[in-house]
Amino acid sequence: MEPENLTRVSEFILLGLSEEPEQQPLIFRLFLSMYLITVSGNLLIILAVSSDSHLHTPMYFFLCNLSLVDICFTSTTVPKMLVNIQTQSKVITYAGCISQMYFFLLFAMLDVFLLTVMAYDRFVAICHPLHYTVIMNPRLCGLLVLVSWIMSSLNSLLESLMVLRLSFCADLEIPHFICELNQMVQLACSDTFLNNMVLYFVTVLLGGGPFAGILYSYCKIVSCIRRIPSAQGKYKAFSTCASHLSIVSLFYSTSLGVYLSSAATHSSQSSAVASVMYTVVTPMLNPFIYSLRNKDIKSALQRFSEMTAIKGTIILRLKKCP
Repeated sequence: MEPENLTRVSEFILLGLSEEPEQQPLIFRLFLSMYLITVSGNLLIILAVSSDSHLHTPMYFFLCNLSLVDICFTSTTVPKMLVNIQTQSKVITYAGCISQMYFFLLFAMLDVFLLTVMAYDRFVAICHPLHYTVIMNPRLCGLLVLVSWIMSSLNSLLESLMVLRLSFCADLEIPHFICELNQMVQLACSDTFLNNMVLYFVTVLLGGGPFAGILYSYCKIVSCIRRIPSAQGKYKAFSTCASHLSIVSLFYSTSLGVYLSSAATHSSQSSAVASVMYTVVTPMLNPFIYSLRNKDIKSALQRFSEMTAIKGTIILRLKKCP
């Protein structure tokens, strides 16, 4: 590669999900709908939990954090894609691309850590119920979330700094709707050996480690549930972690599906389409999973809607008064 072909770029081209002009309006409406559902659904979970004192417990504290992260996770990718479709422009600046990649990695890793922390919370609740309030005290809960943020931030910072050292050639087209780390490394013309080593190491350590923790927690949970004598007791114990288990299964199955489909087809475009599952669809479905499978959340949402309706009625009556 000639040295003059290497350059510090000012912008990249995001090819998106499809290059067909007639498909753009459909993609715009679909993703706008999913984004609005994601934000409103997760925001409702946060408001319902915050407004109901019965839900001020470690499990719902972690759920609020997960909902906040899901809102931020989707907001790092979808709005930019919608703007590009609306303006018929596929350009993203170099700084914007690095920033998007940083926050995408940050919130994706936070999702992983929070799901792991929630698995530990369910493990303590089912296997050590008498010591639950002592073990899962507010200080530990806050510390677990803080450590999750710190670890995710450091990982995102490291990966972003590793990309900043790369130089790029004339081909600046990213066959994705986001500035995905792997795609950017593949576009580089300079040596990417160190980037790949760091990527593999982080994937094994920060990806495999939490997943192993989740598997260990649920192995212990299943073992504890099997020792419960009554069928009703077993059902009650399992129901407390059914929603979390559904979200974990959805998140990891879609993430794994993306990489397996990408490896099988060797198509970046196919990988971009598959990435929609864990970047957009999974955050959108999380509130539905928790609200449909959790009586406490449904009751809190009902009380919140009733309280909002009452306040709205009072305000209208006050406005009508002379």
